[in-house]
Amino acid sequence: MAQVQEPAVEQHEFRAEVRQLLDILARSLYTEREIFLRELISNASDALNRLQFEMLTTQEVLDPEAELAIRIQADKEQRTVTVSDTGIGMTREELLQNLGTIAHSGARTFLRQLQEGQISPERIIGQFGVGFYSVFMVAEEVTVTTRSYRPDAQAWSWTSRGDGTYTVAPTQKAERGTTVTVKLKEEAAEFADEWRLEQIVRRHSNYISFPIYVGERVVNRQVALWRQMPSEVQEEDYIQFYRELTLDTEKPLLWLHIVTDAPVNIRSILYVPSRREWGLLPGLRSEYGLRLYSRQVLIQEHTSDLLPAHFRFVEGVVDSEDVPLNVSREAVQQDPMLRHIRRALTARLVKELKALAEQDPDRYATFWREFGPFLKEGVATDPSSHDDLKDLLRFHSSHAEGDGLVSLAAYVARMKPDQKAIYYVVGDDLTSVRHSPHLDPFRSQQVEVLYLVEPVDTFAVLALREYEGYPFRNVEDADIEALRVEVPHDEEADAPFQALVERVRAILGDRVADVRASQHLITSPCRLVAPESGPERELARVRRLLDQEFEVPKRILELNPRHTLVRHLATMQATTPDDPLLPMIVEQLFENALLVEGLLPNPAAMTPRIQALMEAAVNARVQTPTTHQEDTP
Repeated sequence: MAQVQEPAVEQHEFRAEVRQLLDILARSLYTEREIFLRELISNASDALNRLQFEMLTTQEVLDPEAELAIRIQADKEQRTVTVSDTGIGMTREELLQNLGTIAHSGARTFLRQLQEGQISPERIIGQFGVGFYSVFMVAEEVTVTTRSYRPDAQAWSWTSRGDGTYTVAPTQKAERGTTVTVKLKEEAAEFADEWRLEQIVRRHSNYISFPIYVGERVVNRQVALWRQMPSEVQEEDYIQFYRELTLDTEKPLLWLHIVTDAPVNIRSILYVPSRREWGLLPGLRSEYGLRLYSRQVLIQEHTSDLLPAHFRFVEGVVDSEDVPLNVSREAVQQDPMLRHIRRALTARLVKELKALAEQDPDRYATFWREFGPFLKEGVATDPSSHDDLKDLLRFHSSHAEGDGLVSLAAYVARMKPDQKAIYYVVGDDLTSVRHSPHLDPFRSQQVEVLYLVEPVDTFAVLALREYEGYPFRNVEDADIEALRVEVPHDEEADAPFQALVERVRAILGDRVADVRASQHLITSPCRLVAPESGPERELARVRRLLDQEFEVPKRILELNPRHTLVRHLATMQATTPDDPLLPMIVEQLFENALLVEGLLPNPAAMTPRIQALMEAAVNARVQTPTTHQEDTP
């Protein structure tokens, strides 16, 4: 009886660059070991895609009726995971080329630069497509059994323990395709569990376009919503996908479906939530960014580089076949292709928000209440965003009823014919700014003033500087000539008023830069104006709001000589200058002005003085009661 000859086993050594790569992979590259399964599934999907392409041009295919699918099996006792596909398979030469070397002429130079610290290790996988080797993070041993799609092809087996060598031998395999059997390390035994494998598939490979079986069940969705044409997707589908993506129970405020192939391939769905904080645990999210896919394989869950930071509230997915990948596909390289995607997504999002503002102002007002601060932050911190964002800005104003909002374009459209600036007033809230003494001349001449009541507002206005050629001006500026009030000269009243000015200077001392008559006030007794305009003026108020070290800035106190209270104070100064009420009233007027400006460090400290002034007022009324003449019967 003839002796059966065992198939020849070939012993090979990995190329030097592969050994270096395996060492790097084992030590540092992948932050999540479960990535190995994503890489194996991605390779299987590529093999199935290549087979589909071959079948378009040839009928000479082994087992042409076999289902195009990926199957995953787990064996807890043997501590193995097996990933099989019915794809294109490999010949011996292809096996050696694909799994024994890195097929890239620059590999050696690249790894030398890596060792010398000239480049980051995170770029390896993206440069050379070597995701397969991530399996050695979890594997004691890996066996790849493969048979090419060609009908007469020999099956081959490739085995390695990741120790610098591998073996190749002919084997028996009836079906075409590739099977990867992973003998897991003890510390990676968790992956020999079907439930764990299902979770990984749904997280990373849910939208692979071929069925993925774990055990006997198909566990992936296959059809990605963003890979469909917008005309094929119903509103309910978009809403359902948003809820699955975010766990938000509310409907999104806005969504846009982007499909483009030039200048870069993009398939994307972006969502604007209905609220700033959403989900089961609002306020606890530490990461933001879009989900990035390549050919329906999840690359990164939170990709913050695909939109400017001021759009970080946007949720969604981006799928692009043109994205260059880094090591393990866990991030994207900063290169021109990524910038193309960023520009395209940003431009489309801005376009949709502008359309919403024009076509549905009420819904846009809802958007602005939730996300307006993000856009103002963008204007304040990113000069390149000004053209995109300036027409999206909204403000409360003296001409907007209730909580109404006005755009800069609407403000400019209703400016006075001779108006040369866009005016704004700063305060802590709408109530305080509506009572600001700075508004006196603007109200009298019906000039619109924007209300800035959030700390970021003033920084946005200072960064923007102007709109359509009109500069922004703070109504607090002391030199707004166009709105001066014509005051008739009265020598008889002027002398007591000047004496009062000198007395107020003495009382307030170096807490004010100066005291003078106002040429702007009409109904208010006084106001504080800054000696100079600029960022530092706005920073003082912000520091107080942020509870930072704060010193009340020196302002000019302007008194209104036409106001009844000021005239009476001038009379007190002329007739009873030693009256203790006079300095108390001056102090209260000064702190009232600081309070309106948002500059008073401790409003509660006014309480004793206010109580003393009330007692004085009550005592005066009690001591001089009103008499009534009674009728005689």
